[in-house]
Amino acid sequence: MSAGPPLLETALTLAAHAVPVLPLRAGKVPFANCRTCTGNACGGRPNMKSAGPCHCPKACHAWAAATTDPQVLTSPTWATAWRQAVSVAYHPGGAGLTVVDLDDPAAIAWARASLPATRTVPTTRGEHWLYRGAMQSANAVRPGVDIKSTMAYARWLGPGTGTLTALPDVVRALTVKEPSTVRPAAVTVPTRVEVGECPHRTPTYLERGISMAVQRITEARSGIHATVYRTFLAVLSVHGRCGCLTEAHVARLFTAAQAKGESPRHCADGWTNALTALGL
Repeated sequence: MSAGPPLLETALTLAAHAVPVLPLRAGKVPFANCRTCTGNACGGRPNMKSAGPCHCPKACHAWAAATTDPQVLTSPTWATAWRQAVSVAYHPGGAGLTVVDLDDPAAIAWARASLPATRTVPTTRGEHWLYRGAMQSANAVRPGVDIKSTMAYARWLGPGTGTLTALPDVVRALTVKEPSTVRPAAVTVPTRVEVGECPHRTPTYLERGISMAVQRITEARSGIHATVYRTFLAVLSVHGRCGCLTEAHVARLFTAAQAKGESPRHCADGWTNALTALGL
C-alpha cells in the first residue's frame, strides 16, 4: 500500500464497518508516543491493561489508539501520521476477531491439519487465519505461530477469502499456561470421558489429531513440560466432550511425553489439570 490519502480512505472504510484502525510507520510498527505520553508518563489510556486517564488526541499507545471515530481519523493531529504512514493496522480484539498469524510454510501446514477452516489472508511470509471471537493475545504459542486479538494490532492486508468461522477451543488452548503448581494425582490414565463413537468427527480425523499431537511432543526442542500440557489441552478441547478418546489414545500421548523425559506422574498431573482447566 502506498502512503498518502488512500491509506486514510482504507482506514475510514474499515472504521465504518466497526473495525478500529491506526496508521503504521516504516518498519510496520506504530508511531512513537508524543512527549506527554513518552514512557507512559500520562498514565495510559482507559482501554489498556492498566487503565489510565490519558485521552491524548494523537496516535499514541499503539493498538490502544485504534479507533472507529472518523473525526479522530481525519483530525489535524493524526494528519502527520497519515502522511508518514506506510500501511494501516487494526485492533482485532476491538473488532471481535482473533488472528492466528502463521509465519512460515510449516506453521501453515500445522494450521491446515489442526484448525477449522476459516477466512485466510496472505501475508509476506505466511497467512493470517481470522476467527470470529476475541481472546488473549500471545506470541510464539508454537513455532511460527502468534495469536493477535485483544491488546494487539495486525496489519490490514485485505479482506481475505473463505467463510469466517467461530473461534474454536483449540485456538484458545494455545495461550493457556501450565499452572506453576499441580494437584496430586494418581499415575493412572484419568480419561474422564466415555468410550464411544465421536458424533461430529470421523475416525480418520481423530487419528490424525492424535498423530499430530504425538508429533508435536516428539519434536519439542525445549520446554517439554509446557509443550505436553498445551498438547493435552488442544486434544481435550476438540475431543474431551464427545466421548471418542480411549485409554489407548491417551496412552500414546503419555508414551510420547515420557520418551521426552516426562515422568508418569507429570503426565497424569498435566492431563488432570487440562481436564480441570476445560471443565471436563
